[in-house]
Amino acid sequence: MLPILLIPTTYLLLTLLLPAPTTPTRAKTPLLALNFPDPCIIQDAATGQWYAFATGSWTHPPQTPNNNNNTTTTPTWKNIQAATAPSPNGKWTYLPDTDPLPSAGAWTAPGPGSQTWAPSVIHLGNNSSDYVLYYAAQLGDPPGSQFHCIGAAVSHTGVLGPYLPLAEPVVCPLDQGGAIDPSGFLDPVSGRRFFLYKVDGNALGEGGECNNGVGEGRRRRSVRQGGDGGEGVGLVGEGVEVLDRVGEVDGPLVEAPDLVYCKGYGYVLFYSNHCWDGPGYSVNYAVARNIEGPYERGKGGRLIGTGDAFNVTAPGGAASVPGGSGGGWMVLFHGDCPQGRCLFGAGMEVTGGMVVVS
Repeated sequence: MLPILLIPTTYLLLTLLLPAPTTPTRAKTPLLALNFPDPCIIQDAATGQWYAFATGSWTHPPQTPNNNNNTTTTPTWKNIQAATAPSPNGKWTYLPDTDPLPSAGAWTAPGPGSQTWAPSVIHLGNNSSDYVLYYAAQLGDPPGSQFHCIGAAVSHTGVLGPYLPLAEPVVCPLDQGGAIDPSGFLDPVSGRRFFLYKVDGNALGEGGECNNGVGEGRRRRSVRQGGDGGEGVGLVGEGVEVLDRVGEVDGPLVEAPDLVYCKGYGYVLFYSNHCWDGPGYSVNYAVARNIEGPYERGKGGRLIGTGDAFNVTAPGGAASVPGGSGGGWMVLFHGDCPQGRCLFGAGMEVTGGMVVVS
């Protein structure tokens, strides 16, 4: 059973006095020039191969001629997308025939209506074949629900699954707008597993920058989650707020948490703010000495954003791992591209509590 860390959507709790990160010097090209939003990345415990997973999408196979010499395609819905590479730097190869989550669960809307978002895959226990996949999906009851909740699915056959969903969502605070953007984390200091997510108060809002920033979604909420979802992936205990929005800085939301531990410096929490489909969307970070905070924001503002030297529009949904060039860290994120939101990457260093990307 896992303690919970929360990302609500209202008042700011954090400020920081860290120096600004240095500015990268060259534009980025995609690591994967396909629509691959909200990526997570994990190394296969058995083979050492790297895998990335992304929000569900329609996929279009190569066109084939029909009897009239025209070309036809039959799009296929994938709940979760997958790609693989020998290292986080690439070369990344999309897996067109793989859907790690064939069913999002009976509690979700059927087919594409499940709108499965933002997967997080983590290794379970000592068996190299055991993994859990967290994801957000739209409720099926009532039909047409605007709320997402967080589900969990388990694979005992390797990192690509197939993953079998639990019967019920593991986090579902409907009175607060539901929950999205799950992120599992194994704390190397304590050996305990933690779980981060966004309380989606914006689902209760309307109007404003993202057409969801005015109304009930702006109120502060607290969340508790108890019980055991089974298979060792259940959640227990009272949630701890680790970050909250500042309207003049974040717009109507903060979301997409990703947590890493850097020995000697503590915990680095990546997150995004503003609207995912607008130029204000960006990659940001906050730091803490203790896993439950307090987390202090980087004084330099956004880490990666529209108009900087990376030349990526609306970057966000960052996930970081060791294994970059020279044995350093790497952060993967999505950004706008002709195909939708492509997969990008950058090298990352943490020095004295300051995160620097290149």
